[in-house]
Amino acid sequence: MSTRPPAYPADDPETALKYAVQRIRGFDRVQVIEGFIEPLSPAWDHEATIAKLRERIAPKVHALGCMAGSGDLDLPGTPNWFVPDLAVVPRELAKGAGALLPDQTLLVVEVTSDSNGDTDRLVKRRRYAEYDAPLFLLVDRQQRTCTLYSVPGNLGYTKVDGPHPFGAPFPLPEPFDLELDTSTF
Repeated sequence: MSTRPPAYPADDPETALKYAVQRIRGFDRVQVIEGFIEPLSPAWDHEATIAKLRERIAPKVHALGCMAGSGDLDLPGTPNWFVPDLAVVPRELAKGAGALLPDQTLLVVEVTSDSNGDTDRLVKRRRYAEYDAPLFLLVDRQQRTCTLYSVPGNLGYTKVDGPHPFGAPFPLPEPFDLELDTSTF
């Protein structure tokens, strides 16, 4: 009887880790943050904020031929596999896709929770810039602010709009070109 280890679709540790994490039993969604496996179980208040944002941008997302969701984003060459709270991606890229890359998005949104606020504020912001996500919106529920990061560079985003307090109108630039009402966040 053979004691060979199970076959993975790739021999490198990064791909094997990402493959295995996507198959963890007992968790609907998990992500890998800097090599640490993080199960996702957002609270309803967190989900309500995402739902409100999705409703507000839905007409523009549709007009752009895109979709908004929380599909997987891979960051090749790193021990990261992110599941953003919301990402806007072209429909043709999403159809049949497993994971996409941050540079294939039009907008990535992270909504902070008590348990992961610093991850969203620091780690994800840095990594999304490194992987050229064009727009990163941070909805910080603990600080009650929204901040938009744009123009990604090797050392992070080079343009920052905010923080804007909840309740203040929040401008979302091209290709969205709309103003968000943040009063109910």
